[in-house]
Amino acid sequence: MQPLGKILVLVGILIVVIGLVIWLAGDKLNWFGNLPGDIRIANKNMRFYAPLTSMLLISILLSVLLWVFRKFF
Repeated sequence: MQPLGKILVLVGILIVVIGLVIWLAGDKLNWFGNLPGDIRIANKNMRFYAPLTSMLLISILLSVLLWVFRKFF
């Protein structure tokens, strides 16, 4: 059970760090979600939003971070 405890602590620390970044730099992240390739359709009765480019950027970033994490741990 020791490895599970360490993983839970690391995940908790990661969530806190992400929360602090969003809290402290949230006004500087306005560009995120408004990238070219993010689809927005707004009609009178309906709104549709598909953040394709933003999610691709997050996927690439998480893939690189996990690769680095596995490389060193």
